[in-house]
Amino acid sequence: MVELQARAAEKDAGRKIKYFVQGDMQVSYGQFSALKITGGLKVNGETVHANYLLRPGDLVSVTLPDSGTGKVVAAEDGPVSIVYEDDDLYIIDKSAPLACQCTPRQPSGTLENRLHAHYAHVEGFTFRPLNRLDKGTSGLMAAAKHPHACQLLQKQLHTPDFLREYLAVVEGVLEGEGVINLPIAREQAASVRRIIDHENGLPAVTHYRAEATDGHRTLIRLRLETGRTHQIRVHLSALGHPICGDFLYGTELESLPGRFALHSTLIRFRHPISGEIISISSPLPAELKELMRHE
Repeated sequence: MVELQARAAEKDAGRKIKYFVQGDMQVSYGQFSALKITGGLKVNGETVHANYLLRPGDLVSVTLPDSGTGKVVAAEDGPVSIVYEDDDLYIIDKSAPLACQCTPRQPSGTLENRLHAHYAHVEGFTFRPLNRLDKGTSGLMAAAKHPHACQLLQKQLHTPDFLREYLAVVEGVLEGEGVINLPIAREQAASVRRIIDHENGLPAVTHYRAEATDGHRTLIRLRLETGRTHQIRVHLSALGHPICGDFLYGTELESLPGRFALHSTLIRFRHPISGEIISISSPLPAELKELMRHE
């Protein structure tokens, strides 16, 4: 359960508590509706109804019950790298190749399975990832521990408040920096591939900056403005510089079995509860650094 508290000010006099809780305390409509059933809405320690009129100085307390997805996930032992954790969220440094979440087609062998083993002591544990990474992409992912934190973080996700940077090693020499603004659509209904589609695609914007080159490949830093499926991979391929080892949009490399040279290197966002800035970085893995030593 999550407990939130806030004190009503002079400006809140006569205001219905439901507007205060959903507005100032940022509790979603669905979560607020559940409070009426669970009795989790209190003022000065006493349970109140949704239309209670606030008085200056009232201490509003909200107890949000946790709610899982009902999804049954098998716990599997396996390495999990948690690089930041508090009562509301955690950040994982994912290895590759490793799928993020289990599906009917892949019910095991995923990060989600490993997390269910890692958090076996947490009753009703649910994996709530904020940013998802492809199986072949390594690096940082943020996940919420409860629905309230998840809701608040999702509001940040595609705004300047939630910064995501990636490092990629691409084929060819790329210089300077730029912005790729090309709409992306699914290639066809049954395909996992995405394509550039100026008529039917959804807006997709990727910022890039070249960091280093060995004359054959280039290390670039990327920042996402949108979050389309395979966005970086499709955009770099369209630019003529596919990611090294990208078997879907470029050429597979034997030195990178099951993965490609894309790494989530930085996550920065505002903590959903405390408001502090959380900034975590992860260096480029050794096997990707090796790609720049072209012979």
